[in-house]
Amino acid sequence: MNKKLIALIAAAPFAWACGSSMPEPKQPLSDAEAALRSAREVGADTQPAARLQAKLADEAIVEAKKLIKDGDYERATYVVLRARADAELAVALAKERNALSAKGEAVEKSAETLGTNAQGVTR
Repeated sequence: MNKKLIALIAAAPFAWACGSSMPEPKQPLSDAEAALRSAREVGADTQPAARLQAKLADEAIVEAKKLIKDGDYERATYVVLRARADAELAVALAKERNALSAKGEAVEKSAETLGTNAQGVTR
């Protein structure tokens, strides 16, 4: 019996540490919200794939805020991380679409310039 008591006393700090809660994920939530704002600023709402990721990020942020309100900081932390990843993917997709559009415009302008220059050349 004495060994059980000693083992219980020795294990108590570890049990207490496991039971302690995580801190409120304030900074990760702010980071996710900032990433979502960035996605919208680069045009994620006008492009289907990026819009979907932005919507998923928005829904995850709403869910995370509810979890924070309920005191479930651990789960909220993971939901916020997912929201940030979705928002950053929306940013990347929107930037990719913008770059492809700019590339298309540059190719068209180059073709027009080439056509104009070719007309002025005499042989």
